[in-house]
Amino acid sequence: MTRKKIRALGIAAILTAVIGAMVARPASAQNTAFKPPLPLPGPAPTERDVAYAKSDAATGQGHLLDLYLPKDRSKPVPVVIFTHGSAWMADNGKMDAQGLAAILVPRGYAVAGVSIRSSTQARFPAQVYDIKAAIRWLRSNAGKYGLDGGHIGIIGESSGGWTSAMAAVTGDVPELEGGEGVTGISSAVQAAIAFYPPTDFLQMDPAALRPCDPKAPASLTAPFCHASAGSPESLLIGCALNSCPDAVERANPIRYISKADPPIMVIHGERDSAVPYGQGEMFYQALNKACHTASFLSLPIAGHGTWYQMMSDPSLAYGATIRSTSSDGCKVEIPQPVTPSWDMIVSFFDRYLKSR
Repeated sequence: MTRKKIRALGIAAILTAVIGAMVARPASAQNTAFKPPLPLPGPAPTERDVAYAKSDAATGQGHLLDLYLPKDRSKPVPVVIFTHGSAWMADNGKMDAQGLAAILVPRGYAVAGVSIRSSTQARFPAQVYDIKAAIRWLRSNAGKYGLDGGHIGIIGESSGGWTSAMAAVTGDVPELEGGEGVTGISSAVQAAIAFYPPTDFLQMDPAALRPCDPKAPASLTAPFCHASAGSPESLLIGCALNSCPDAVERANPIRYISKADPPIMVIHGERDSAVPYGQGEMFYQALNKACHTASFLSLPIAGHGTWYQMMSDPSLAYGATIRSTSSDGCKVEIPQPVTPSWDMIVSFFDRYLKSR
């Protein structure tokens, strides 16, 4: 055999080994930013593109919601809001709500897929004003649609997780109510779930998986700096984060934690390359120290953008743990092994939205 053929065979063997190793690894290890094919499976909305506040070209989809209603509404049903992540760069929050509706509607819940304005349409705190307007609209229209206005939950991922967290912890913060849509009624929610939420913007770069590159564009894979002027967080606030710490502080969910907040579940993957894992853990620890009713689901091999798979893909369940704290005597449960599932989500909402 010639040296040339030996060399070719050697290269082929190396390539075969590399490809084989990639195939053998779970999808989460190959690409931590993997998202399932869109659209997610689920029912069509019962009511589509309902305006919960003034809607025009300037707000785009940002003031619209889709409603998914169970057929049996012989008695008022609790409602769960879903809002998708986009790094605050798109007004498409109701995207993928049908995936959640497929899980919750058969269990006796209504689901509202809610879009809020992007950072290109309005700066913070407009996004909080919007989600609160949607909550007030649902509450004020509960009778029309057979909803239980006293039991409203919220769930979101990434920037939508931030939205969920902000809605949960600012129900008692008058300066963040805004004047959008229906006013004069409560915008509080009774339960919240936040998938990998940004919670303390100035702590994102120190906790990143890799040292950030100030020249890198914002990406799920590039190690961009959240403190850079062009980062999603800076664009949301309207200034480079380090130049306006007081303004940044107002946008941090962790700032607003109080005893008035509802039960909160935080879910985060340790391989998150966009929102550092420490953001979710820090938020949970702050809830813990405040003797809040909260839980933290940790998935060691899950990355960013995997909210749907986190509850349904066994390959992401390896090493998962859950820990919790309770407002009842400030009881704390240390991390316990767990297999994440949609039943966990349903049980959480059942406990806090269906109890009477």
